[in-house]
Amino acid sequence: MRQFIKKLLKETVLLKESGIRDINDIAKRYQKAKIYFHQDLDGVTTALAMKNYLEQYGIKTVDAEVIQYGAKEFAIKKPEGSGDVMPVLVDFAHGKPMFTIHTDHHDTQAGVEQGTATNFRASRSNVETISQSISPKEIFPSDDILLISTVDSANFLEHDITPEMVMNYLFNYNKDESLKRNKMLMGLVVNKLLLAYKNKPRFLEEIVLNAQPSLISILNNIRQQATEKGFASPEEMTKNKEAYIQSRQEGGVEKYGNIITQYGFGGTSKAGAYDRYTPFRNNPDADFIVTGMPFGGVQASCNPFKKDRALKGVNLGEIKDEVLDELSGELKNVKVTFGDIKRVAEIEAEYKSVGFTLKDLMAIYGDFPSFKVEGGEKLLEILEDISKKLYRTLSDKQKTLFDKISLNALDTIKANSGGHKCITNISGINFIYRSNKKDPRLDDIPQELLPIATYSGDDTFLKDIKEKLLKWGKLSDRQIEVAMSKIQKTSSDIDETPKKTYVELVKQIQNKFVEILRRYVEQGEEDGELGEEWSEKYKRSIDCNNPKGFSQKAHCQGRKKRDLDEYARTLKMARRQGFGTRFPKSAVDNSPNRFRPYNR
Repeated sequence: MRQFIKKLLKETVLLKESGIRDINDIAKRYQKAKIYFHQDLDGVTTALAMKNYLEQYGIKTVDAEVIQYGAKEFAIKKPEGSGDVMPVLVDFAHGKPMFTIHTDHHDTQAGVEQGTATNFRASRSNVETISQSISPKEIFPSDDILLISTVDSANFLEHDITPEMVMNYLFNYNKDESLKRNKMLMGLVVNKLLLAYKNKPRFLEEIVLNAQPSLISILNNIRQQATEKGFASPEEMTKNKEAYIQSRQEGGVEKYGNIITQYGFGGTSKAGAYDRYTPFRNNPDADFIVTGMPFGGVQASCNPFKKDRALKGVNLGEIKDEVLDELSGELKNVKVTFGDIKRVAEIEAEYKSVGFTLKDLMAIYGDFPSFKVEGGEKLLEILEDISKKLYRTLSDKQKTLFDKISLNALDTIKANSGGHKCITNISGINFIYRSNKKDPRLDDIPQELLPIATYSGDDTFLKDIKEKLLKWGKLSDRQIEVAMSKIQKTSSDIDETPKKTYVELVKQIQNKFVEILRRYVEQGEEDGELGEEWSEKYKRSIDCNNPKGFSQKAHCQGRKKRDLDEYARTLKMARRQGFGTRFPKSAVDNSPNRFRPYNR
């Protein structure tokens, strides 16, 4: 009985911990915290909410740092000191062993160590979970939560928000609008200013450390920082934005019916010029956009502002899978090593950065079918230790060990990609074909000397001559004669096939995505799927053994579910009426499809 009471008391304490497991024990261990947060409005406000929540347990936030998917994820600093400052991660799907607390609102998370105090709950925004579920008291005002969640989920249509509202830098109170509407418009300005200044050193961190949990406090902090640090004014950024809008109307964006596509974002160097929704501002009738990004990704999204968007059955996430399936023949034959991934992932890493470790590799890629380790547990033990060092600091011998772990390019991209029906990302392309990047020194080499400059064999003399040529840009006639003679004798060492780069792969994937999306749009137009409502005659005409397009597939899945539900209800009724588990033969003969699942 005594043990039962102790257990009951312990459970009661845990129930008071409001969602973060072991928070009372954590508060006994730590009096200080550092919060790592995602680089957007939800990330900043979630960090503010977490700061307020920790203060309720006597934990003071003494520092903050931005974390972003890609190179910035592995450039964050290692915790300093003797472990007195608790590392906390919010609004981010990739965990790390260093974090004591981790919260997120995305569908899946990776790399979360056992023992980390977590709270993962799918929601419109992570701040909504912290402020209204985890905390014993509400932290952000409910109107602020609505705006933050609307921005994070791009749910603009439901609230009659236009591209112009989202892209606005200046807020003026409108007496003709309600207070709630004015607060939402102000919140959109907060988001726009935050995005415009987000790459300024320590800008977002200062907001987290000094602002209160409200959008008006964040706005005041932004204005104060902009004035004190000499940032571009909202008026100046408005002019730059208008010039950018005009430039994208004049070129850089192609249109195929209701699909717009772009590679890169044009001239974005001027403060406040770029906005991701500019293509929809310039093309309000477009339903979809597909963007190829030079840093190694492709993103496709629906128009979140359009009320009567065509082909609502299109699932961009499924198209992503179809794109990768069509390119799988090539991608399965491309090898990507641990060394390739670590080298690229640590491009922005510094001496004190966490870097890309073996645990990161295993968490993100370890479950994929092509993942292969050539060396067994002993190799993994060695790499677990040396992978904590930055790739650029390793010896050549150590670097070769990283090439003993690999997977194919298809699985590399799948591990980094994701999305939903209305937005999807194909990422991780920048890890592919990295060894094929053209040496910039080749630009100054005469055409006739390229066989020497691109030599890739093992001949010591040729390797030495190659380095001299790349360094000085020329060779003596005798050196050229001997080198070319040797190369001709070992012609197998010459690869005349142009080397592909990841940038070319980005464009290839982007073009394939547009091709498949256009196919479904054109097919939908032929099948009459563009309207809001289908006639009963059209529904009956659909062949569910061979559905065309996403809309027909969805319709057939719903029809199948209804048939099975009806079958289950009929079976239940038959049992209640004493018919047993079989139906009369006459009933089966009259409605064979209805009873087919049971009478196979």
